[in-house]
Amino acid sequence: MAFNGTWKVEKNENYEKFMEVMGVNIMKRKLGAHDNLKITIQQDGNKFTVKESSNFRTVDIEFNLGVDFEYSLADGTELTGAWNMEGNKLVGTFTRKDNGKVLTAYREIIGDELVQTYVYEGVEAKRIFKRG
Repeated sequence: MAFNGTWKVEKNENYEKFMEVMGVNIMKRKLGAHDNLKITIQQDGNKFTVKESSNFRTVDIEFNLGVDFEYSLADGTELTGAWNMEGNKLVGTFTRKDNGKVLTAYREIIGDELVQTYVYEGVEAKRIFKRG
């Protein structure tokens, strides 16, 4: 249950390049890099409730580990996939509905930070969150 709590983005690493490879246009990339994303995570066994709040939208997501669900990114890209627990790390494998390509996401607690890593088409980006 280490993920429980509210997390506010502190810094990004290679995030604009990642968004570019995902096909996000330059205006949305510039805005997305400064979205003030806040994530609230509540874990109850294998069930997770996640609230994502940013300058652009607020969305509530519920999922169970290992069970596929549908999700839309802030730019409208639609995905389907599932989160699984691998050790202390949440690993999400999602397939884009528009082109069938895979986006992998990782969430892990490192020290007092939540590190969210994305990998798409060989490009890796990180968003680092602090408890807020």
